[in-house]
Amino acid sequence: MAYVSGDPIERGNRRYIAATMDAPFLERDDEFDLARRWREEQDVDALHQLINAYARFVVRIASGFRGYGLPIGDLMQEGNIGLMKAASRFDPERDVRFSTYASWWVVAAIQEYVLRNSSIVRIGTTAAQKSLFFNLRRLRASLAESPDGTMTDADRRQIAKQLSVPLAAVERMESHITRPDQSLNMTVGIGDGDEIQDFLRDSGPSPEDITIERHDGNTRSLWITEALDRLNDRERQIIVSRFLEEEPQTLAELGVTFGVSKERVRQIEAKALGKLRVVIDETTDEPQLLLDS
Repeated sequence: MAYVSGDPIERGNRRYIAATMDAPFLERDDEFDLARRWREEQDVDALHQLINAYARFVVRIASGFRGYGLPIGDLMQEGNIGLMKAASRFDPERDVRFSTYASWWVVAAIQEYVLRNSSIVRIGTTAAQKSLFFNLRRLRASLAESPDGTMTDADRRQIAKQLSVPLAAVERMESHITRPDQSLNMTVGIGDGDEIQDFLRDSGPSPEDITIERHDGNTRSLWITEALDRLNDRERQIIVSRFLEEEPQTLAELGVTFGVSKERVRQIEAKALGKLRVVIDETTDEPQLLLDS
């Protein structure tokens, strides 16, 4: 999805970038002292100095993600969030420069933002998918030899091998990158034409199928009711309890209900089913369809 920034937004971004360039650089000792004061004393002024000194660092990283079509202001904002997380977790005793440590947090925050907002479809839910998303453009540019920049099957297999992902994952990600999101309400043709959603196939049953199924269902219900009326009370109760309820009862449970053995219930059931088959044979030329339903 592409974003277009208006002039006021562009001017605000330029002012912010210029302000970050005016912030003084920090020496190693000053950097560690500010990080220690924030970590141990919760000195907010120390945190602000540390963040402001490395804001230009965020601008540089965010600029590298402009090719994904997202506003640079939003990219810098997400990078600053990552920078603040790095400041809250930085341990000056490890003898590592803050810029080195913070780079991982800034990149991670921006990448997560890009993944969330590059499409309405959620992608990059695993480490392998994230690697594929952020490396496919670069690898495709270096491999594609066709005039329109498309890849061959051999190119896709090479990328899949290089990134240790299935070939199908490369194909899906390529399709996602090369085909931006489109609204189903977008019109096709010039003027007030049909919308894209008008051409989507409905996988559900047609009105005719629904009507036929409802009619046939009502007919089968009448046949079954008529067949059950030919049974005595005990036979009807056993058939209903065994085959027509959501939670069928077992032969043993029905034996307890009627005070007879499980085998006796089975015999009554078999006799009742025999009667039903006779009635069904008299009712329809295709009794198996009724029995299967």
